[in-house]
Amino acid sequence: MKTILVPIDFSPVTHLVMREAARLARFAKARVVLLNAVQPPIVATDYGLMADNIGFYLNAMEKDADRRLGRLQARLRDAGLRVETVRLTGLSVTGIIAEAKKRSADYIVIGSHGHTAFYDLLVGSTTGGVLKRALCPVVVVPAPKGKTRQAKR
Repeated sequence: MKTILVPIDFSPVTHLVMREAARLARFAKARVVLLNAVQPPIVATDYGLMADNIGFYLNAMEKDADRRLGRLQARLRDAGLRVETVRLTGLSVTGIIAEAKKRSADYIVIGSHGHTAFYDLLVGSTTGGVLKRALCPVVVVPAPKGKTRQAKR
C-alpha cells in the first residue's frame, strides 16, 4: 500500500495541503498519514532561558495538536480515505524525515508559507529542509495569495 506523509502545522495552508494530499491519495490508492510536530516552547527572559512551566505548556500544546489532528482525520475518513495521525514532539524537519523513512513514504505533501528568503535565513524553512533531505518525491503546496487564488484551487 502506498503511503503519503502529510506534515501540517494548522496554518491557513493546511486545508489546501490536505486537499492536494486527498487528490493524490485517491489517484494512487494510498493511505494518508497526517503528521504534526510540536516544538517545545523556549521562553527567554532577561535572566536567560526559563524552564518554569514548560512541561505544562508542552502538554497543553500536545493535547491541542492531538485534538486538531483527530478532527482533520475524521474529515478525510468521511471523504472515504484511509488516514492515520502522528504527533511528534521535537524538531519538525528531523521528525518528518524520520517518519517518512520509518513508514517508507512514497510521497510527502507539505505546505509552503511563502515567507521571504530573509525570514527563511533567520528562522529556517521546514519545507526547504524537507526538500533537501527527503528520499521520496515532495509535493509543495503554495500558501494562498488571497481569496481569489484560494477560490480557484
